[in-house]
Amino acid sequence: MSENQYMVPTMAEMAAKGEQPEILFWVGCAGSYDERYKNVTKAFARILNKVGISFAVLGTEETCTGDPARRAGNEFLFQMQAMANIQVLEGYQIKKIVTACPHCFNTLKNEYPELGGHYQVIHHSTFLQQLINEGRVTLKNGGSFKGKRITYHDSCYLGRANNVYQAPRAVLEALDAELVEMKRCRTKGLCCGAGGAQMFKDAEAGNKEVNIERTEEALATGADIIASACPFCMTMLSDGVKNKEKEDQVKVLDLAELIDGSGS
Repeated sequence: MSENQYMVPTMAEMAAKGEQPEILFWVGCAGSYDERYKNVTKAFARILNKVGISFAVLGTEETCTGDPARRAGNEFLFQMQAMANIQVLEGYQIKKIVTACPHCFNTLKNEYPELGGHYQVIHHSTFLQQLINEGRVTLKNGGSFKGKRITYHDSCYLGRANNVYQAPRAVLEALDAELVEMKRCRTKGLCCGAGGAQMFKDAEAGNKEVNIERTEEALATGADIIASACPFCMTMLSDGVKNKEKEDQVKVLDLAELIDGSGS
């Protein structure tokens, strides 16, 4: 089925039919508007479609979780955005949410409960690992990335904030690629430079951008692919690779793109 033929249903459309999806796919701002990260949204949707999981999106009813507002210190705006989203989620009786953004994941999982929003929230790396473990996603002969040298960058909001380290690596191991770790990884991983709303402000005084430092560590592994699981990280690392003029040799790809591109 071509991409044009495949339509993702909205919660409003499913509710009109009296149906309830297995999961709500929370797309997030980057997944909706960032041209690069739209590819990740499409890749993950294709995977869900292939394995026959019933899912829906909020569409125009989804707004920002409020994460950037809270990180930047605007607590009032955060609570406004959060309460509006909780009202919509409660209206559809949403119980299970999957998102490809660690910032959305962290906010929905850990910060919405204090405002009355209680959901089972899963990051797409963990969800992909579950699909692989259950045998619902299978990679023929290790997939098209077999033998490739891949390094994985730990997102701060996925790793240190939520202790999700093994799931992304388990997904990469399923590709039968060579996983090479950076010197700073897991609990000691270095931020990409975007977290805490840093992505939306000018750089502070210093002699090197954080994303350049992190990109240098990734390139030092000799990897063909830098794998990420966060839209902010993807932007910062992609910019770093371009800064080093390595975009023709090294690709920055999300876990969903790697699985989707491996004949899952």
